[in-house]
Amino acid sequence: MKVSVLNRIVVAAVIGAVSLVGMSIPTSAQQQPQQEQQPQQDKKQQNKQKKEQPPAQQQQQQQRVQQQQQQLDQNKQQQRVQQQQQLDQNKQQQQRAQQQKWQRDQDWQQRVQQQRQQDQNQRQARLSQQRQQQLIGEQQQRLTQYRQNLDQRQRVGQQRTAALQQQGRMAQYRYQQQYSDHVRQQQMRLQNDRHDYNNDPYFYTAPNYRYNRGGRYYETNQYGANLLRQAVNYGYEQGFLAGQADRQDRWRSSYQDSYAYQDANYGYDGFYVAQDEYNYYFREGFRRGYEDGFYGRYQYGSYSSGKYTILGAILGSILDMQALR
Repeated sequence: MKVSVLNRIVVAAVIGAVSLVGMSIPTSAQQQPQQEQQPQQDKKQQNKQKKEQPPAQQQQQQQRVQQQQQQLDQNKQQQRVQQQQQLDQNKQQQQRAQQQKWQRDQDWQQRVQQQRQQDQNQRQARLSQQRQQQLIGEQQQRLTQYRQNLDQRQRVGQQRTAALQQQGRMAQYRYQQQYSDHVRQQQMRLQNDRHDYNNDPYFYTAPNYRYNRGGRYYETNQYGANLLRQAVNYGYEQGFLAGQADRQDRWRSSYQDSYAYQDANYGYDGFYVAQDEYNYYFREGFRRGYEDGFYGRYQYGSYSSGKYTILGAILGSILDMQALR
C-alpha cells in the first residue's frame, strides 16, 4: 500500500515537471522575436524624433551650409563688381591713349611748323641797330616795372596762404605753397640775371607772327610766340592742380578766387612780352585747366610723363597765331 502511494507521488511529480517544461518552451520562443523587433522599433523612434526636432549638431551644420552659401554669393557679387570696374578702367585707358596719340600728332605737326619757321627766320636779315636799341629800352622798362610789383605780390600770397590754413582747405593750402615757392625761385633768378641783350636773338629778329587779343592785332617773333604758348600751357597745368585741390577739399568751384589765377606770373621772367599779355594768356589756360581738375576730366588737355598739357587745338584757338611770311 505504501509503495503504491509512493509511486503515485513520483508519477505525479514527473507529469508536473513535463508540463512545466512544455509551458516554458513557447514562452522563450515568443520572447526571442520580441527581442529582435526591439532595435527596429528604437530606430524608427529615433528617426521620428529626428524629423520632429533636429539635434543641435544638425542645426549647426545647416547654419554653416547657409553661411558658406552666403559667402559664395557675396564673392560672386564682388567678382562681378570688380569685373565691371576693370572694364570701365580699360575703357578710360583706351580713351586716354587715343587722346594722347592725337595730342602727340598735334605736337609733332606744331614742332615741324616751328622748325620751318625758324629756318625761314634764319634767312631773314637782322633788324636795324636803331630798332634793336628801341626793343632793348622797352625790355628794360618792363623789367623795372615787374620787379617793383614782385614784393607786393609776395605779401598778398602770404596773406592768402594764411587764410587757406584758417579755412581748413589743406589741399589748396599745399598747392599754393608750391606755387609761391616756384614764383619765389623765379624772382631769385631774375635778381641774379645779367642779360646779354646784344646776343639775344629776340632783339634782332624781325616779327614773323601776329595774334589777336581784345580785338587788336599784335606782332612778335618766334621767341615771343613761344613764350605766349608757354603761358597758356603753364596756366592749364596750374589750373588743373588748383581745381583738383578744391575738389579734394570739397570746396565750391571758383577759379577766379585762386591766388594763382590772380597772380598769373608763373613762368614769367619779365622778358619778350608785356606782363599783362603773359597774364592774359596764362589765365586763359588756367580757367580751362581748373575745370578739368575740378571735375576730374581731360576735356581741354591731357596728362603724359608727369605733365598736364593743353590740347594743341585748344592752344591754337586761344592764341590764333598767324604767320606773317
